Amino acid sequence: MSKKVKIIVAEDNRNLCQILQDYISKDDSFELAGVAYNGLEAWDLIQKHDPDLVIMDLVMPNLDGLEVLERINARTSVRKPKVILLTAFGHETLTHQAMVMGVDYFILKPFDLEILGKRIRTLTQDLEITNPPLLQTCSSVASVGRGVNINVEVTTMMHQLGIPAHVKGYQYIRDAILMVIEDVSLLGAVTKELYPAIAKKYNTAPSRVERGIRHAIELAWERGHMETLKRIFGYSMNIERQKPTNSEFIALLADKLRVMSKVG
Repeated sequence: MSKKVKIIVAEDNRNLCQILQDYISKDDSFELAGVAYNGLEAWDLIQKHDPDLVIMDLVMPNLDGLEVLERINARTSVRKPKVILLTAFGHETLTHQAMVMGVDYFILKPFDLEILGKRIRTLTQDLEITNPPLLQTCSSVASVGRGVNINVEVTTMMHQLGIPAHVKGYQYIRDAILMVIEDVSLLGAVTKELYPAIAKKYNTAPSRVERGIRHAIELAWERGHMETLKRIFGYSMNIERQKPTNSEFIALLADKLRVMSKVG
């Protein structure tokens, strides 16, 4: 019989924990190995069941997500599970620490269970899974390439860059990247086509879209983790001496995600 994805859920919010438990239990390609309501329980379950993947809250009683992740990394004699961390606004510093420690993916609360399911499949696609069902993609989610959800990847990258999701520029950049991935010619008409299209969607002015994107980029350079910026932007620019223009920022991220979709 083919192997199912063995999952452990660790979340101190019991209502959310039950929702996750129900979702995982109903999927024939997943196996719920255990549920924990604090970090110590999570660590005990991980040692006992050797899961393929752990869905874990970043902030929990007894041991937080970082401490559990640290213990997972310290075990060199056993296979390391994939780790999805659940996080909320205001946890940017902890998120950066988790990123350095090698967490596989972040999901910002509240989140869509369908997106969570797709991310689980992407992270564990090297496992032999019993007849993984094809999830229907809603119109608001763009999927490009095998196993790569561009909408999810854009959100993850924005989160890694340290751009707060509550600022207007966050959504403007996100939409701009998705639009450029679909039609690269928009990079040659940023002020004439791209900004107006985003402005129309949010019932605002193109000039406000431009300023919102600029503000978000400034925040990324002020609050972002320098090593993360270097990893994402690579050698395309000297990020310590210069900030990219709006067009450069959108073009670089769109290109990186387009390459990911082809590789994925």
